[in-house]
Amino acid sequence: MLPDTLSDHGSVLIICGPTAIGKTAVAMAVQDALGGKAQVQLISADSALIYRGMNIGTAKPTHQEQQAYPHALIDIRDPNESYSAADFVCDADAALARTVAAGKKPIIVGGTMMYLKCLLQGIANLPQTDASLRDELERELAERSAQSLHDELATHDPEAAAGIHPNNQQRLLRALAVVRATGQPISAQWRSNDIGTLFARTGLRHDSVVMLPQRRETLHQRIAGRFRQMLAAGFLDEVRSLMDRGDVTREMPSMRAVGYRQAWAHLVGETDHADFVEQGIAATRQLAKRQMTWLRKWPDALEVVADTPSQTIDAILGR
Repeated sequence: MLPDTLSDHGSVLIICGPTAIGKTAVAMAVQDALGGKAQVQLISADSALIYRGMNIGTAKPTHQEQQAYPHALIDIRDPNESYSAADFVCDADAALARTVAAGKKPIIVGGTMMYLKCLLQGIANLPQTDASLRDELERELAERSAQSLHDELATHDPEAAAGIHPNNQQRLLRALAVVRATGQPISAQWRSNDIGTLFARTGLRHDSVVMLPQRRETLHQRIAGRFRQMLAAGFLDEVRSLMDRGDVTREMPSMRAVGYRQAWAHLVGETDHADFVEQGIAATRQLAKRQMTWLRKWPDALEVVADTPSQTIDAILGR
């Protein structure tokens, strides 16, 4: 059970967990319990939900759900635009300020753990790198491999390399760009926390709820079932429409999202349908595993180990 701060508008409630565990359903139920949208503002912390036109493959709340449960920081970028953790912190701080000014309770819900870490602990004011260096790294990525560039990063900044998966190409290239441009490890910049903690920046306290599955196989079943539901709802048509625009490429951060990357490869003929489905489900399971690695170390959180969202709702509300 959370402390009395659940109804305190000067305290942020954070609901986080692995993909497909039911975070959105929990956040909606808590909003209802606290008086509805007149009293609560939901704020998304999901790096895929920011993109317009990416609805099915991101499991974005439907139009009807967003009418009843408005989420800040959904549909704020076009798929051909980039978005960083620093952008998120800036936007989230602004959303929190608007929420508190309106006399509402802020609830942040999502599973992009780097966003949440930076929101709570701060993020370094990293040096700018020029476009030519970023273009050079993109070319090297295409000519070499992500693992090769990750090995280079591990040589110069083992701390950063330990926290960046080779497949997370956006973060990998950013870290290497800082090393090459400044000669200094990006991890040293992270530790500086130049923009301060959430409390230092906003004066807001926070409570965190961490959702974890009781049985991992149950979460895996939810992941597989949801992926197949996405396919039935037209996920491949959604990706085709993004490809047909002409200004979205598979190298963009939006198209490296889980599911979209595998769908793009399938639609250009690199995999058959069965392999695509298998790879999409496997990539989602791998994402959930990475998220749970973060979550098990999440400090000062109410950890709810359950296989249904209703159990988490009961734990939050003290039923």
